[in-house]
Amino acid sequence: MSVKHCDHHGDRKQKLIKKILIGLAIFIGIALLVFLITWAILQPKKPKFILQDATIYNFNVSAPILLSSNFQVTINARNPNSKIGIYYDKLNAFATYHSQQITYFTEIQPVYQGHKDLNIWSPFVYGTNVPVAPYNGAALSQDQSNGAISLVIKINGRVRWKVGSFISGRYHLHVTCPAYIPFGNKNSGIAGVVTGVKYQLAQKCSVSV
Repeated sequence: MSVKHCDHHGDRKQKLIKKILIGLAIFIGIALLVFLITWAILQPKKPKFILQDATIYNFNVSAPILLSSNFQVTINARNPNSKIGIYYDKLNAFATYHSQQITYFTEIQPVYQGHKDLNIWSPFVYGTNVPVAPYNGAALSQDQSNGAISLVIKINGRVRWKVGSFISGRYHLHVTCPAYIPFGNKNSGIAGVVTGVKYQLAQKCSVSV
């Protein structure tokens, strides 16, 4: 009698656990379905970035093909979504020239961006005696003599979306901002770098998430 009673008690316990697991799975499934439907209805849009201006404090190419540079750039980041917030995590800004990175990574502090909000960042991107490829070194020297340079300011990082109380996983963010920066006036006979001058660019950036 005692053995049958124990077996019956064990069966009831297993059935209860099974019901709990099924109920939990149904709850998670419904929550996920609601989120996917909400996500599809809201249609989250990528943030929009604009490279507003750039200030040059140093730009010098020296032998053997070493570049020292120091820029401060102003970047506007706007959340175009009316019902979705954005968490910016681990952002790094840097400059490239002909696809070669010419500055160190500069970290931008993590921030939450609310609906339709605008954030403005003004990071310094710089490098000291950064080796560049020989062909890029020659092009840099020529650009320096001509009084203008075409760079690309990039921001790489991760973002999370916030819908109501739900926060998504992390997505990779890649921002690319072309920047044509004049730093001299060849026609007026001023060659080389004119430091401390802020150049208005208002250049739209491409964004990949």
